Amino acid sequence: MSERGDQLREIYIGEPPELNSTINLVDYDPAWPASYDREAARIRAALGDQVVRLEHVGSTSVPGLCAKPILDILLTVPDSAAEQDYVPALQAAGYRLTIREPDWYEHRLCKGPDTDVNLHIFSADSPEPARMLAFRDHLRANSADRERYAATKRELAARTWQYTQLYADAKDEVVADIMSRAAN
Repeated sequence: MSERGDQLREIYIGEPPELNSTINLVDYDPAWPASYDREAARIRAALGDQVVRLEHVGSTSVPGLCAKPILDILLTVPDSAAEQDYVPALQAAGYRLTIREPDWYEHRLCKGPDTDVNLHIFSADSPEPARMLAFRDHLRANSADRERYAATKRELAARTWQYTQLYADAKDEVVADIMSRAAN
């Protein structure tokens, strides 16, 4: 296994799923916002006042941008390390905890019950949610960067990846460049 594969093994609950294929990108689907609304209602019903913030993020939240057909949802809770405060309620609603990253802002990731969802969970005081939202908002507003990001995604998606995370990692340079403008 590669060094990155070993790192993934450390954060996954169970074995990290191997892809060993290309990435499936699809054109923007105008139904994605409604799918997010349905998931957001389910999460709010499960967690109540544990929800500090809930946002649709990632490529499915950017009209006109191609994406893997997986909804990325950002959830902030008071303390993401305190799993006992929110994970049981999410599990009762059908979500499964799949990633635990204590060294990266206490990030947790749950998969959705019946919709392909990546539910990213951070503490309310983490800086990562603001970064995710700034990237989303910049791509929504800046067509040149949105098209550059789409072209990068398409080029990388055509390659074979052992893990989906390796594809995500390969986008880091273009994301950093776009973020340098989003911060302005």
